[in-house]
Amino acid sequence: MKTGSKIITLDNGYHLWTNTQGQGDIHLLALHGGPGGNHEYWEDTAEQLKKQGLDVQVTMYDQLGSLYSDQPDYSDPEIAKKYLTYEYFLDEVDEVREKLGLDNFYLIGQSWGGLLVQEYAVKYGQHLKGAIISSMVDEIDDYVAAVNRRRQEVLPQTEIDFMHKCEANNDYDNERYQEDVHILNINFVDRKQPSKLYHLKDLGGSAVYHAFQGDNEFVITGKLKDWHFRDQLHKIKVPTLLTFGENETMPIATAKIMQKEIPNSRLVTTPDGGHHHMVDNPAVYYKHLADFIKSVENGTFKGE
Repeated sequence: MKTGSKIITLDNGYHLWTNTQGQGDIHLLALHGGPGGNHEYWEDTAEQLKKQGLDVQVTMYDQLGSLYSDQPDYSDPEIAKKYLTYEYFLDEVDEVREKLGLDNFYLIGQSWGGLLVQEYAVKYGQHLKGAIISSMVDEIDDYVAAVNRRRQEVLPQTEIDFMHKCEANNDYDNERYQEDVHILNINFVDRKQPSKLYHLKDLGGSAVYHAFQGDNEFVITGKLKDWHFRDQLHKIKVPTLLTFGENETMPIATAKIMQKEIPNSRLVTTPDGGHHHMVDNPAVYYKHLADFIKSVENGTFKGE
């Protein structure tokens, strides 16, 4: 596959931006979070893996509604009903795979992307050589409990009470509220500051994010509040790596349960890593990833 950017046209007529980096016979398809996030934290993945002695061709893309890809008019109820679904984004992954000519490949997903990896490995696992679930649990209630505990760690009770008041009144644009969210973000999402992932201006994706997540990483008011997948994990048959930051929003306690439920899986953690631990501590994050791929490639991978 050629390196660089490529626009692919989906069967539904929409266009997605894709980009491929690196060389080699090993292929990795990278899914971003959000939903409504974008590819940016995967931009140096091929380079980081090469530092670990592994040549991998890495393809990333912006999902429908995100950054460089088409952004439908989700204010149209029919469009929202058709495209703001788990089923759409899952099947989009496989259409991207098909149009790029990928098979027997590795799939990595961060946060929301990790949700898609779980679902993809169950529905389309015959195409996978290995799966990497980065910072995503299988039970959203565990996540909600975890982020509420995280608030207690860095905010005084007065601010926590204030945040709850704003959330009850749908007052998310409140400046004080957003300042509190920023404190939480720099402690548990983007620990390496200044973050490389902050845009000067919102370039799209918020409509999808609000539909599934809500205003920010510390509230769930959208469709994700009903995410429960534990009873499906035993159907994931490919070698699987679970990777979590040690200071992030997703609970490692839940990751340990997932590791036991997924038949051939291993759990690793990244010190001083937040939700975006591939940026916070890339040396450790990508060593874990490279070690996993190498062991699958040489047939020595064993789950814990």
